[in-house]
Amino acid sequence: MKLNGAISYSCVGDSKEEEETPASETSPPPASIVVGYALTSKKKKSFLKPKLIRLARNKGIQFVPIDLRRPLSEQGPFTIILHKLEGKDWSQVIEDYQRLHPEVTVVDPPDAIQHVRNRQTMLEVVADLKLPDSYGKVCTPRQLVISKDPTSVPDEVAKAGLTVPLVVKPLVVDGSVKAHELFLAYDHISLSELEAPMVLQEFINHSGVLFKVFIVGESIKVVRRFSLPDVTESDLSRTSGVFCFPRVSCAESSADDVDLDPAVAEHPPRPLLEVLARELHHRLGLQLFNIDMIRQKGVKDMYYVIDINYFPGYGKMPEYEHIFTDFLLNLAQSKFKQ
Repeated sequence: MKLNGAISYSCVGDSKEEEETPASETSPPPASIVVGYALTSKKKKSFLKPKLIRLARNKGIQFVPIDLRRPLSEQGPFTIILHKLEGKDWSQVIEDYQRLHPEVTVVDPPDAIQHVRNRQTMLEVVADLKLPDSYGKVCTPRQLVISKDPTSVPDEVAKAGLTVPLVVKPLVVDGSVKAHELFLAYDHISLSELEAPMVLQEFINHSGVLFKVFIVGESIKVVRRFSLPDVTESDLSRTSGVFCFPRVSCAESSADDVDLDPAVAEHPPRPLLEVLARELHHRLGLQLFNIDMIRQKGVKDMYYVIDINYFPGYGKMPEYEHIFTDFLLNLAQSKFKQ
């Protein structure tokens, strides 16, 4: 099974809605805040929607596409640069530009983004947190990184003390669809069929519900999504192999409007999320990310962070247009005060 993928640097959207009012062809009045953006075509389509562009224009914010064929230093002037592209070359472009233009706010620094492009390092940051237990305990699942030679996986899993079922994810988060696929392995032998590098995580029953905690600066928004179902001893006794789940926790699997048991549906306590978001913001140095959290079944106050994603799908977050434009305004105002 291939866990690798490629990403395009194209900045051209292809939806009908965007063709009617694309960011690059609108003619807004003079704006006090100019946001230069460098996004993949997929991210542009999902994020730069007409409603966001109109609201931003009304608040004095203009989105301007960055031309990847021209030197960044020849473009602008920009107040803020918003980007989500992969590759060392692009990271170097941003770092060089930042040195020459410290007055421009870059969201986010490439070296900070690297922390959450590796599923080993992203969860190590969470595991190192010393959060108070007043509103619940935040943990990370035990995991094992397989860098090469998947044939040795059964032995390594046994040595690590992990037991099936195990969640299998690609080690590197490169923005591709494949990077967000996951597999559930019901036996050790089948793990050797997968392709390294990968991360094996212990599976924790969580009533099939996941909480996506969206962070935009200091703003926090939580949505519920359906996740993998619980696994029983009976399931383990009669099931073998590895099963792929390519669309877990996507927007189409929303559980916000579903009538669920209150013990399952209740969001993690707000004070807990605020402390967690603040600590991760400080340690990661990121403004835009989301945290995937689950609550252990039968244990009310035990939460696990299972993933952190940079610049996630904000277009599926309720009221993202207002939250994001306010975030950009605050960024610009804080820069002007310096």
